[in-house]
Amino acid sequence: MKKLVLALTGTALLVAAAVTYTVSARHDTAAAEPAAALTLAPGRLLFRDTATGRVGAVPLGETTAKPQLSGLKCDRFAVARQTAVCLAVRPGTLPAITDVLVLDDHLAVRHTETLPGTPSRARVSPDGKHVYWTLFVTGDSYAETGFSTRAGLYDVETGRLVKTIEELPVFKDGERYFAADVNYWGITFAPDGNRFYATLGSKGKTYLVEADYGRYRGKTLRENVECPSLSPDGRRVAFKKKVGDGVWRLSVLDLASLKETELAETRSVDDQALWQDDRTILYGLGNAVWAVPADGSGAPRQLVAGAASPAVTQDPR
Repeated sequence: MKKLVLALTGTALLVAAAVTYTVSARHDTAAAEPAAALTLAPGRLLFRDTATGRVGAVPLGETTAKPQLSGLKCDRFAVARQTAVCLAVRPGTLPAITDVLVLDDHLAVRHTETLPGTPSRARVSPDGKHVYWTLFVTGDSYAETGFSTRAGLYDVETGRLVKTIEELPVFKDGERYFAADVNYWGITFAPDGNRFYATLGSKGKTYLVEADYGRYRGKTLRENVECPSLSPDGRRVAFKKKVGDGVWRLSVLDLASLKETELAETRSVDDQALWQDDRTILYGLGNAVWAVPADGSGAPRQLVAGAASPAVTQDPR
């Protein structure tokens, strides 16, 4: 098993949460709205309710409103267009097993994949045609040394499954990169459904990889980039930059100039940030969903308490 030798101790909080809740993706209707009542209608902020594990929603313009909770339970959740993905670890399974559920616009299950590992990241491509995820597959704690990631994707239209992108040919400084400890995590797709970005971890370092899905090859762009998230205009990447052991700073990278802008959130954020729009970044921190301007100005503001894994439904373009 390939090992990633990186000091990611802070990520232990994610697995601790996953192990604590050990929720499934079954529809639980007790004290909740029916799952079908919560749809991917535009203009909503969806999230994982941390008290119950259920997927909830509030209007983007009224994030202090009482959330509507569905009966769907997930450890990680994401949406785009009329597609959603739910990662749910199966209770009591050791080693951990995760159900990857591809959902329609009423959160009904369209397809299921069952894979080894603990949920970490989930995303849907802007066109709604690909879902992708990151699972941790060694042990139940990120604090253990030698854990390993599996970043994979599923093509909603063709049914093609890539369980891991570890065999993706990547070029660094013009040369094909080979290493026994290569791991990938935090996939994010461009609006064209072909260009994508991910983190490559190897030999104690992390790199931003830009890849072509059709040609299935990529190249490194910059060091010290984790959990990239591509902006709606496809020109910038929000990411977490390691500034100390278990400490990360949210930043935005301009892909044309590779100029970096640190955001106003100065606390350590161990999450794959989400673009609400081209101006605003969302993320989970301290058992709440927060927002911060993408240009480095302003200050963080809390949107929803008791929430994680934010997702935004947009008007179709």
